[in-house]
Amino acid sequence: MKLLIVTVVEDYHEKVMKLFKQANIENFSESDIDGYKNAPSTMMSSSWFPSEKSGAESNLFFSFTEEDKIDQLFDLIEEFNKNLETNNPIKAVVVPIERSI
Repeated sequence: MKLLIVTVVEDYHEKVMKLFKQANIENFSESDIDGYKNAPSTMMSSSWFPSEKSGAESNLFFSFTEEDKIDQLFDLIEEFNKNLETNNPIKAVVVPIERSI
């Protein structure tokens, strides 16, 4: 068993849900998060409130799941990211679990 973590901008929420289903990952959790990138200073100075940074509405998914399902999901994510027209790919990482109860 491994820990799978996936982050995505809010616009791709439904797509990620479908990818999880296609990979047979049925048990997972999600949380709304704000995603940040280091914005160039010209972008911040054009803001109404330049001292405030705003994050992109994003989602974080995580699941304790089997490696074969993770492999399927990674294949699906790689295919999805190949066809993106934006600079916001789905990102995923896997963390090994040393102990669990």
